[in-house]
Amino acid sequence: MNSKPRPYKLHIVLLAIIGFFLMSATAQNKASYDLKHFPKGKTPKEIGSLVAQHFIATPHTNFGYSFPPKWISYPETCTWYGALNFAKATKDNTLALQLTERFDPFFKKDSTMMPPAIHVDYTVFGAVPLGMYLQTKEQKYLSIGLKYAEKSFTLPTTGVNINVQAKKYHDAGYSWQTRLWVDDMFMITVVQTQAYHATGNIKYIDQAAKEAVLYLDSLQKPNGLFYHAPDVPFFWGRGNGWFAVGMTELLLCLPTSHPDRPRIVDGYLKMMASLLQYQTKEGMWNQIIDDTSSWAEMSSSGMFGFALITGVKQGWLDKKIYGVAARKSWLGMVNYINENGDTREVCEGTNKKNDRQYYNDRKRNIGDMHGQAVVLWCATALLK
Repeated sequence: MNSKPRPYKLHIVLLAIIGFFLMSATAQNKASYDLKHFPKGKTPKEIGSLVAQHFIATPHTNFGYSFPPKWISYPETCTWYGALNFAKATKDNTLALQLTERFDPFFKKDSTMMPPAIHVDYTVFGAVPLGMYLQTKEQKYLSIGLKYAEKSFTLPTTGVNINVQAKKYHDAGYSWQTRLWVDDMFMITVVQTQAYHATGNIKYIDQAAKEAVLYLDSLQKPNGLFYHAPDVPFFWGRGNGWFAVGMTELLLCLPTSHPDRPRIVDGYLKMMASLLQYQTKEGMWNQIIDDTSSWAEMSSSGMFGFALITGVKQGWLDKKIYGVAARKSWLGMVNYINENGDTREVCEGTNKKNDRQYYNDRKRNIGDMHGQAVVLWCATALLK
């Protein structure tokens, strides 16, 4: 009997081999933009829980300035805001209670630690009580949060020296705290979007959208990135990160029929396309985004990661292209978190300056809440 395989059997074997390799290649391709499955020790729930509990255990701080702080600083505000959203996404009632207990002394002995709504870095604090109201429905949190949202767009009559430019912005329907620094776009709009979530009052989302368009028209360049300010022509990483997060948060709640949505979507898409060009092999972005000799900066990388993750999951971005960058950003960023939940290579608080070297020489902090916040934002976005 002839034991040689018949031609049709060889054909079947060959097809099976080809099919196996095609399936393997397809699986590998899908894995490259998979935003659900991550290696043990690098999952968003593990990492987010580590950082959230580290935040709970950390006293109020004003990193690099004073201790104890006079007022709650904006990096703590942003970490707190991120922890609240993480608790909601994970249904972690214990964490939610811990975050509430951190706030409640402000109603009594620590009331003076709530910052006055006289500057964008202080007014952003309103996002925290508004976030707590959204989870607890307790009016005491709503009352505090709305005061911050209102004061941002209400010209004060006492206690603050109002310059001519601030009054012009106010009279044109913008926040009197407008400065046209790239990071301010997030600080102003996130409180308004939270107030809109909490009340459903369209005026808050209208104010946020109008403010965002002003900043887009003033600071975004043809390459999709943003100068730190009109007179500072550098693409500072975290400054651009604030804008990326601000647009993303705004688009998550801006009605599809809103007249300003197309402009904000256009600015968002241009920025995301540009960011693809500058992501490092490690998945990070540099302190000065378009400067390959600059150092990889953790907080901006996390902010861009949040914008990309959210865009892919919302269907704003092609998952096969941007999903790859989003996954790389998470896996790259977690390498900058130690076993205590502290982050490293985080740019210190930075004013504007028309000097490229000034940005590259900024101190690289460890344990700075600018870094803790973005980890929580990304973890939450991945879990939603």
